[in-house]
Amino acid sequence: MKLSARDATSYFGKPDPNKTGLLIYGADAMRVALKRQEIIAALIGPQGEEEMRLTRIAAADLRKDPAMLSDAIKAQGFFPGPRVAFVEEAGDGLSKTIAAALEDWQAGDAQVIVTAGQLPARSSLRKLFEGHTNAYAVGIYDDPPSRAEIEGILAKAGLDNIDSQAMADLTDLSRVLDPGDFRQTIEKLALYKLNDTSPVNSDDITTCAPASTEADMDDILHIVAEARTSEIGPLLLRLEAQGAQPVGLCIAATRHFRTLHAATSDPGGPGSGIAKARPPVFGPRRDRMLRQAQSWGMFKLEQALGILTDTDLQLRSTAQAPQMALMERALIRLSMLGRR
Repeated sequence: MKLSARDATSYFGKPDPNKTGLLIYGADAMRVALKRQEIIAALIGPQGEEEMRLTRIAAADLRKDPAMLSDAIKAQGFFPGPRVAFVEEAGDGLSKTIAAALEDWQAGDAQVIVTAGQLPARSSLRKLFEGHTNAYAVGIYDDPPSRAEIEGILAKAGLDNIDSQAMADLTDLSRVLDPGDFRQTIEKLALYKLNDTSPVNSDDITTCAPASTEADMDDILHIVAEARTSEIGPLLLRLEAQGAQPVGLCIAATRHFRTLHAATSDPGGPGSGIAKARPPVFGPRRDRMLRQAQSWGMFKLEQALGILTDTDLQLRSTAQAPQMALMERALIRLSMLGRR
């Protein structure tokens, strides 16, 4: 049977122990692995693997010994409880082998969990599980997690007191992070809030979220956008000593001012525009960039983007001018523009 994406969320958390098995397939190996871990843990519990109630079978090994899966399904361990036979990275070449094992399955046997990469609709492995009367097949796609999935991850981490803005920030964060990184962020947040009964807020999200690759440049970008011209030179020297490159700095500045420009040109106003920024902007940094956008206005931000575009072209040309000097001049021009 085919399990819909809507039903899959609840099924992974509470699977039916009387089913023959489940096929989980998808192009993103991390997403598939996370779902596989979730359902196996729900079936055999946290101690299942230690109690040898989980049998792992690599697809390559199963091809060499087709009886491995049937043996694993029927085998009885030393510890009582439900069992799982897990076949990893299967493909259509194993369809007949897996079909024979499913046909021999009886109530009380180990449940069969199979993972695979992306499978087309004509895949024989997909058809096997989708056509089975007591097994499921579910495709895992690259869609961001739903609100229900995020709430489920938070509940498992013991986080149930979250304010509305923090939930919106987490939703934005889930759209730009890999699933594994997002879960690690939630685990970090749970440790950060351990024994803290106050609601999770945006500042907590900012503290626990992975640092942006442009984090080291944030200070100078804020200084420029806030027209603190005298502070540009010393900070730029420190960045240069740390290995910052003029082209990278120009790219980061362009991204920053494009975000400000998008905020000022949004029909819903700068606040709405900042909320739509990708990657998302959190906590105090969001408030700071909102003030910058309101201070600059759309017209001056268009001029700023023009300066940065010209600077980028100069940096990438064959001109012999010192590149960091060109970048410093551009940042000073931007800062002076912000004062007008």
